[in-house]
Amino acid sequence: MSNTSAKGGVAALICLCLIWGYNWVVTKEGLRFAGPFDYAALRTLPGALLIFAVLILRRQPLTLQSPGKLFVFGLFQTTAFNALVSWALVSGAAGKTAVLCYTMPFWTLLFAWLVLSERISKMQWIAVLLSATGLVLVVEPWQLSGSPASKLLAVLTGMGWAVSVVLAKKWRRELGPGLLRVTAWQMLFGGLVLVGIAWAVPSPPVQWTPYFWFLLIYATLLGSVAGWLLWLYVLQRLSAGVAGLSIMAVPAVGVLSSRLQLGETPGTVEALGMLLIVASLALLSWHALRQPPTPPLA
Repeated sequence: MSNTSAKGGVAALICLCLIWGYNWVVTKEGLRFAGPFDYAALRTLPGALLIFAVLILRRQPLTLQSPGKLFVFGLFQTTAFNALVSWALVSGAAGKTAVLCYTMPFWTLLFAWLVLSERISKMQWIAVLLSATGLVLVVEPWQLSGSPASKLLAVLTGMGWAVSVVLAKKWRRELGPGLLRVTAWQMLFGGLVLVGIAWAVPSPPVQWTPYFWFLLIYATLLGSVAGWLLWLYVLQRLSAGVAGLSIMAVPAVGVLSSRLQLGETPGTVEALGMLLIVASLALLSWHALRQPPTPPLA
C-alpha cells in the first residue's frame, strides 16, 4: 500500500467520523419536526435509491442475490437500527444514545460466541466486563428518574446492529461480494418496511421547514450515501482493524457535538460508564488489529 493511498484513507476516515458523529445531533434535531418512524423512513429510503444511482453510475452490477437473506439482513441493519435509534432519541440524549448504540462490538462478540461458536480470548472477556460495567453505570437501573425507556431502546439498537453483523458473517457467501450492492439492497428492503411502519403508526404531520430540509438532506446525502462511500473507500485503503479501531471516534464526536450544540452534560456516573464502554471498544478493536485480516464483502 502506497503512502499516498494510506493518507487518503486516513483523511476519508476523519471525514467519516465527523459526518457520522455529528449525524447524532442531526437526527435528534430532526425529531423536532417529524415523528421517529416518519423521520427514519424519510432519510433511509431515498438514501437507498441514491446508492443504487451510484452503483449505476459506476457501472457496477445490481444483482439481487439471496433476496430472502438480504431482506432479513435489512430488517436488522436498516429497519431495526433506524427505527429504534430514532425512537430512543425522542426522549434520550444524543451523546448518550450514540455511546449505548456503539456497544455493538460487545454484543457482536457475545452473539458470535453463541451462534457461530467463535472463541473469546482473555483480553476480549476483559473488554466484555468493562462494557457490562459501563452499561450498568450509564443505564443506572437503581435510578428511576430520567428516560430509562430511551436507554433500553439505545441498547436494543446496538444489539440489533450486532445481529446484522453476525448474519453478515454467517451469510458471507450467500450475500455475495460487493459491499455497496449489499448495502443498497438491504437499505431498500429495510427502508420499505420503515415506510410501512411510519404509515401504520399515527404521528403528527411532518413540519417541512427549511431547517428540517437541511437536516434531512444532511442525514440522507452525508449520513447515508457519502458515509457508506467513504467507509468503502477506507476499507480499500486501510486494514479492517485500523478502520474498526478509528471508527470508535464516532460516539466521541457525537458526545462532543451534542454537548456543544444541544448543551447535553452527562452526570458523573454516566460519564464514567461511557468512558468504560469506549475503553472496552478500543480494547476489542486493538485485539482485532492483532488478528489475521478477514476479507470484506467488497
